[in-house]
Amino acid sequence: MSERANIRDVAAMAGVAVKTVSRVLNGHPYVSADTRARVEEAMQKLDFRPSVAARILSGSKSNQIALIYDNHSPFYMFQIQTGCWEQCKQHNIRLLAQPVDVTDPTVGEQVRGLVTETHVDGIILSSPVTDCEPVLRALEALDLPFVRISPGTNHALTSSVFMDDTQAADDMTTYLINQGHRRIGFIKGHQSHMASEDRLFGYRRALDRVGIQFEPSLVFEGEFDFDSGVRAAQYLLDLPEVPTAIFASNDDMAAGVLAEAHGRGIEMPAQLSVTGFDDTTLARTVWPPLTTIHQPMAELAQTATEILIAGNEITHRRLPHSLIERASVAPPLRKTI
Repeated sequence: MSERANIRDVAAMAGVAVKTVSRVLNGHPYVSADTRARVEEAMQKLDFRPSVAARILSGSKSNQIALIYDNHSPFYMFQIQTGCWEQCKQHNIRLLAQPVDVTDPTVGEQVRGLVTETHVDGIILSSPVTDCEPVLRALEALDLPFVRISPGTNHALTSSVFMDDTQAADDMTTYLINQGHRRIGFIKGHQSHMASEDRLFGYRRALDRVGIQFEPSLVFEGEFDFDSGVRAAQYLLDLPEVPTAIFASNDDMAAGVLAEAHGRGIEMPAQLSVTGFDDTTLARTVWPPLTTIHQPMAELAQTATEILIAGNEITHRRLPHSLIERASVAPPLRKTI
């Protein structure tokens, strides 16, 4: 893939100094109409889209980027914000973290207002904002560079960083199957997150591969938070035939399962195995310590920020996951609790 044009390429084609291109980008009044026309023509021919670095070089008054998110997990968002901040710090760029509600009909206008008021030089979108069409349309209309973390699909005009959620869920389900579990409950995330469907697909794929029939009654839709994990456990543990293992789509919901099971006097992992997803600090502090999928959250955010600042080409970069074994899984001793 060829590199995108930069501010120096525009200056060379227009036959002007980089500083002159900077003035055009910033709408400086003291640029002749002829010079402005040559610069704009060069930008059009080169399909030039100012990167964060170019905007800062051009004298941006902001020198900051925004992280826009809608996620109920404080552990997840701490890692995402840390990854963005670490990369920003290296470039002396400020980071603005802004929560939104993707179900709000005005979310696109809210993001447009944020950009207009703060004059940020670029945007990082965290899931599920990554797949929110009103937000994407607003940013495209503003012609502002942005990078998406863990989107459901690639986008022709912007870069993304992600991990393979389907394969990760397949790996965890296969791990439980190899431990001897056949009746495995699954707690999926909210439908607004594309990763929720990807992880459900991975769970189903692993079951199908070994001939275990998928049972919709073993799936509960949560909200990626502790309370929905508790509700999921109440539902799954009250089934006529309870699962011997429960795979939650994030660590917060898995912690809710552990809490409900403890309250019922269920011994874990002897009577019930529980696994999570993300490998947040929560996974190491609950009891028993949680077997989970390590999602490189800070690295995803750091890479997204790095791509945004560089801004040379559209890229879609996948980072690896891993399965972390702790003490929350054991072979089933019985079919029911």
